[in-house]
Amino acid sequence: MPTKRMSAEQIVVLLRQIELQTGLGKTIQAACREAGISDKSYYRYRKEYGGLDMDQARRLKELEKENNRLKRLVADLSLEKQILKDVAAGNL
Repeated sequence: MPTKRMSAEQIVVLLRQIELQTGLGKTIQAACREAGISDKSYYRYRKEYGGLDMDQARRLKELEKENNRLKRLVADLSLEKQILKDVAAGNL
């Protein structure tokens, strides 16, 4: 069964809710269970999004997407360059 991917904004809100509940005396495991995530996911989200505002989290995701697109572009151009070098040298 596929899991639902949460947006960066949803994760930031979820982290704040869990922090509030732990501040009221709940354990992290209990707060995560109420939020519907595992404590492993909580620690992973906290590592990536901890301390970010919603705008910052949104911008982070946009930059990651742009970075991946540029990496693919560089890989494609490098491959094309190598093919052209081989053709020019007659190394087919």
